[in-house]
Amino acid sequence: MQQQELPANFRVNDDVKYGSLRLIDIPAEIANNQPWFNQTLTTVNDAVVRLGIFEGEFPWHKHVDQDEFFLVLDGGFTLDVEGRDPVELRLHEGFTVPKGVMHRPRSPRRSVVLMVESIGIVATGDEA
Repeated sequence: MQQQELPANFRVNDDVKYGSLRLIDIPAEIANNQPWFNQTLTTVNDAVVRLGIFEGEFPWHKHVDQDEFFLVLDGGFTLDVEGRDPVELRLHEGFTVPKGVMHRPRSPRRSVVLMVESIGIVATGDEA
């Protein structure tokens, strides 16, 4: 697969915005951000919980040593996964991409996604 560029409006915030024992106002986070947005909300043991707002096509990438879980909170998107048919994720559906598997999200309209990943994961992948 050829190298693709990140969407021009892609923003990733790896800082943990909310720590333990803090209420996370997800509707406010959604209202205050635009696609492509990726914010680490909190940590749980050795994982991060991130909020993503998708719209358009993200480049193919993979995470060499980490699995990635997606849960649709609003809208829906297509997850292209190397070696299999695309996966259509709708409201409240989830899917785990195992480590080392090339994938890319595509969202024809604004979608809100919760992701659970290992601490230290690079949102854009380790290799493209």
